[in-house]
Amino acid sequence: MGESSSPISVILVSSGSRGNKLLFRFPFQRGPESPAAQTGKPRSRYAVNSIGDIVEDQDGDSREPRPLPDEQVVSGFSDVILATILATKSEMCGKKFELKIDNVRFVGHPTLLQHASGQISKTDPSPKREMPTMILFNVVFALRATADPSVISCLHNLSRRIAIVLQHEERRCQYLTREAKLILAIQDEVSAMSEMPCRCKVFLSPSSATDGPQSPFLHILPKCKLARDLKEAYDSLCTTGVVRLHINRWLEVSFCLPHKIHNVASRFIPPEAIERSLKAIRPYHSLLLLRDEKSLLSELPLDCSPALVRVIRTTSAVKNLQQLAQDADLALLQVFQLAAHLVYWGKAIIIYPLCENNVYMLSPNASVCLYSPLADDFSCQFPGHDLPSILSKFSLPVSLAEFKNPLAPPVQETPLIQMVVWMLQHRLLIQLHTYACLMVPPKEEDVRPKAEEVPFTARLGGRSLSTPNALSFGSPTSSDDLTLTSPSMENSSAELLPGGDSPVNKRMTENMLTSLSEHEREAILSVSAAHNPEDLRMFARLLHYFRGRHHLEEIMYNENMRRSHLLMLFDKFRSVLVVTNHEDPVISVFQSLQK
Repeated sequence: MGESSSPISVILVSSGSRGNKLLFRFPFQRGPESPAAQTGKPRSRYAVNSIGDIVEDQDGDSREPRPLPDEQVVSGFSDVILATILATKSEMCGKKFELKIDNVRFVGHPTLLQHASGQISKTDPSPKREMPTMILFNVVFALRATADPSVISCLHNLSRRIAIVLQHEERRCQYLTREAKLILAIQDEVSAMSEMPCRCKVFLSPSSATDGPQSPFLHILPKCKLARDLKEAYDSLCTTGVVRLHINRWLEVSFCLPHKIHNVASRFIPPEAIERSLKAIRPYHSLLLLRDEKSLLSELPLDCSPALVRVIRTTSAVKNLQQLAQDADLALLQVFQLAAHLVYWGKAIIIYPLCENNVYMLSPNASVCLYSPLADDFSCQFPGHDLPSILSKFSLPVSLAEFKNPLAPPVQETPLIQMVVWMLQHRLLIQLHTYACLMVPPKEEDVRPKAEEVPFTARLGGRSLSTPNALSFGSPTSSDDLTLTSPSMENSSAELLPGGDSPVNKRMTENMLTSLSEHEREAILSVSAAHNPEDLRMFARLLHYFRGRHHLEEIMYNENMRRSHLLMLFDKFRSVLVVTNHEDPVISVFQSLQK
């Protein structure tokens, strides 16, 4: 995905009184390397090299065409052709422009320049302002024809943002007109020098005088700020995927290509999966910064939101988003938006808050090499520990409570938490959640539980459900005492009122079980725990969660329940419930590859 997500070229064209002009393109050929110049045969200026040159052997037989590298895919198009096909008509301005020619796809956003008298800035210091001759312009990115549609959409968005800024600066101070005049003047000068070889030696460098005339774009770069901005945008898209430009040293253009930023084990995460994950964020999730607070704050622009700074300084791996909103004194919806912003820009990921009940295991994409760069970074970060030994402890699913020494002081738990946070930041661990699914045995089978069946509590770690313990992670509440304001809190409190085996409670329980088949109702009522009206009513109220789509922590939040009470209910109805452990789809998009 790295090559297909990177643009092949960036091109700026304009249309005006002087016709269609290609103002700038990058990368560009540094000298005349066209096939016509190499073979000495006349070649049409409108001929296109799109699939490579045909190689002939000594017998005159043609071989397979050689595929052109990225730098030469667009170089087969002359400046005249590009200016003609990319400078669209006025009717197409303000819309997405997409054109595919052979194995090249051009994406842009042509923009019309409207110069009404009321739109001319009165603060312009020039005594006489000439009406600009440019009618429209187009910032175009060239891609491989096989580029993903999401990449095409993202680069169109960047082209539109640059076009809006250039249009604003043109109306304010005729910035684009000035840059275009400078570029055209340099092009005319280089073209004139190329026609007079004797004078070229005076104006050009010795190397260029001996090698032939150079591309005019090579002379444009050091003199034109707009050309340098476009080159910087191209280089950033090909490397980091983060573009930060200051057009005319005034307006900022910020953009990130998610295909470059979000990746696991050198494989990209689809933007659609990221959007689905961000829409599924819940208050019980947590925000994990991928970089330290100091370096992250230094990258923020000067006019960034103060709320964003507060979130970065207040966030912690042991705080859920609801606690973060309270500590930062912000609305929960605003925290959601800021968290999504940080995640989209690759500065943070969504996790579940760290607590002793969290179960982790080694990610299938983790690098377990003894001498990997990650191992060296881990040794520098945590002296006295090596990464392979720590990862070996997570070969099988293990909860953090198993690393806790009851006799050790809480200070000794801090390095463990820091190491787990570090491994989560580098996608070395994945978290497993507990899911329950209603599965009633067939009618012909005996529903009686086996005597040698292991209790549910023993399968989850052998700890007593009645004595919840939490690591001293600095969190004000433990995972077992999770008490959050949820939408169903009022309903759950009303339904849990002690009423014994009253007719109202019986009727309520029967109504909750009406969605089940007769066989499923008989199997549930045959469980010994169903004879307790309170347990049966609790099971019926949670029935819609037992479809394998809601994990334990989500049920705890929505129903305002303790972990121990919920696990005890699972244990009582274990004959009709199947309990599984797997990743949360909302979090797994940042931890493992999506098929």
